[in-house]
Amino acid sequence: MGMHTDEKVRTGVTVILCPNGATGGVSVRGGAPATHETDLLRSENTVDKVNAVVLAGGSAFGLESISGVMRYLHEQGVGYDAGGYRVPICVGAAIYDLECGSFGFPNKEAGYTAAMHASEVCEMNGQIGAGCGATVCKLGGMKSAKPSGMSVVLAKKGELEVGVVTVVNALGNIYDPSTGKPIAEVLPVESPSTHANTTISCVITNAKLTKSQANKLADITQDAYARCIRPVHSGFDGDTIFVLASGEVETEIFSLQIMAQEVCEQAIIKAVRQW
Repeated sequence: MGMHTDEKVRTGVTVILCPNGATGGVSVRGGAPATHETDLLRSENTVDKVNAVVLAGGSAFGLESISGVMRYLHEQGVGYDAGGYRVPICVGAAIYDLECGSFGFPNKEAGYTAAMHASEVCEMNGQIGAGCGATVCKLGGMKSAKPSGMSVVLAKKGELEVGVVTVVNALGNIYDPSTGKPIAEVLPVESPSTHANTTISCVITNAKLTKSQANKLADITQDAYARCIRPVHSGFDGDTIFVLASGEVETEIFSLQIMAQEVCEQAIIKAVRQW
């Protein structure tokens, strides 16, 4: 995983690389997503291996950073064999953080830099990478927003490994599902902003999954959003979860689904509770 953080502009990009390819899945909820190549991950479509997931700030502008990731992977000879050339399969999503600092977004150079400096995924949290300009609690508009960020939580059960990278930029308030108590909360005092929201995540696992199972895992992990964020999946949100499965470990799918939900809940809480 690699990152580029622009503290001056308050935006950034986070890149999860899998040069050898991983089975990909995705679930997109809410009415305002900013995404790239999510249709490719539908179970009925041809390509099932993904080379990178890109989480970005900058709203739709930030999707430009994916071009930089693709250029880096192309230089490494990585991608889907389309015949004469290999095409890196890079999927991604962006949050709206344009009002957090001065106008700006992670461009293709930022994406290239993040990919070039990628290393092994480890636990972390902060206003880093794609979470640099993330905020929550915008039911009262941007003036009521509270800082959030990005977090990475890892878990292991026997040979099964699950990690979640999440950027929490929700319209809603944040609650601890184990207690029901608020972690970050504001009462609405005016109509909410219509474009300042979205939580984007990537579930990483060494489980062996089909493309259909990866899509279902992404869909079920959205329950973690529903347990922690209220309201969620609104017409103003673009909530998206990707899945990358490296296929090394046979597993019981129900146990994996529960584990992914729990890790995602922890990641959401960790991204917000730091403040």
